[in-house]
Amino acid sequence: MSKFSVGDHVAWNSEAGRVSGKVIKVHHADFEYKGHTHRASRQDPQYEIKSDQSDHVAAHKEKALTKIQR
Repeated sequence: MSKFSVGDHVAWNSEAGRVSGKVIKVHHADFEYKGHTHRASRQDPQYEIKSDQSDHVAAHKEKALTKIQR
């Protein structure tokens, strides 16, 4: 079971500092994103997150994310 759901607000560390955004998609199988194959499974999902600060969309594993209150 996924720890986060579509619509959850999460934060993560990036090279630009702490970033927050909203989960827009949960992947439970491998997927192509920005020209790369990202590995995902039911036990180790990946999430697409739209940044609160820009239109940037990032893909991250569950362990990189922290749920935050908005």
